[in-house]
Amino acid sequence: MGLIKYIKEEMQIIKERDPAIKTPLEVFLYPSFKAMLHYRVAHKLYKKKRYFLARWVSQRAARKTGIEIHPGATIGKGLFIDHGIGVVIGETTVIGDNVTLYQGVTLGGTGKEKGKRHPTIGNNVMISAGAKVLGSFTIGDNSKIGAGSVVLSEVPPNSTVVGVPGRVVKRDNVKIPREDLDHVHLPDPVKNDISNLKNENQILKDELKKIYETIDDLKRQIEELKSTVNVK
Repeated sequence: MGLIKYIKEEMQIIKERDPAIKTPLEVFLYPSFKAMLHYRVAHKLYKKKRYFLARWVSQRAARKTGIEIHPGATIGKGLFIDHGIGVVIGETTVIGDNVTLYQGVTLGGTGKEKGKRHPTIGNNVMISAGAKVLGSFTIGDNSKIGAGSVVLSEVPPNSTVVGVPGRVVKRDNVKIPREDLDHVHLPDPVKNDISNLKNENQILKDELKKIYETIDDLKRQIEELKSTVNVK
C-alpha cells in the first residue's frame, strides 16, 4: 500500500468514526494514525527478522502515543484506535478489518505460554474503553465488547458482551456496521439480576404478610371461641 493511499484511507476511517474531526489535516495529529504508521514499518521489519529495529520503532511509537502495538501482531485494514492512551496489543494478536478500539483496551495473553497466546479479533468488532480480552480465542465478526469487560473465552459472531468476566448478553445475528459506535446503550445483566431479585423479594414479602394476616385472623377466632366457651 502506497503512503498516499494509506493516508487517504486513514482520513476516511477517522472521519467516519470520530465526530470530533473538523478538517482532513487533523488526521496527522491523531495518536491512532501515528501508531499505525509506526506499526506498519515495525511489522515489515519484524517479518524480515529485524527484531531489534522492529521493537525500537514500536517502542518509539508507544512513548509518543501511549499505544503499544507489538510488531509481531497481525492487523487488517481500517483499524481505528480512539484516544488510544493505554491500548496494548500483544505479539500474536490477529485483528481483522474495520475494528475500533477505545482507550485502555488490552488484547493480551494469560501467562508465559509459547505460540499463539493472544486473541483473534474478527471484522467490524468494537471494543470499548478499558475492556480486556485475554487469551488465545476468537471474538466473532460484528461483535461489541462493553466498557470495562474482561473477556476470557470465545465470543460468537454478532454478539454483545459485558461484565467481569464477560458474558454474551445479546446475539441477534444482525450485522453491526463499522459506523455503529454506540458503546453506551448496552444490556446490563447485573442490573437485570438485581431487578429480578428485588421483584422476587417483594413477592416473598407479600406472601409473608398474607401468612401473618392469616395467623392473626386465626388467633382472633380462637379468642372468640374461648370467650364463647367461658360464657356457656
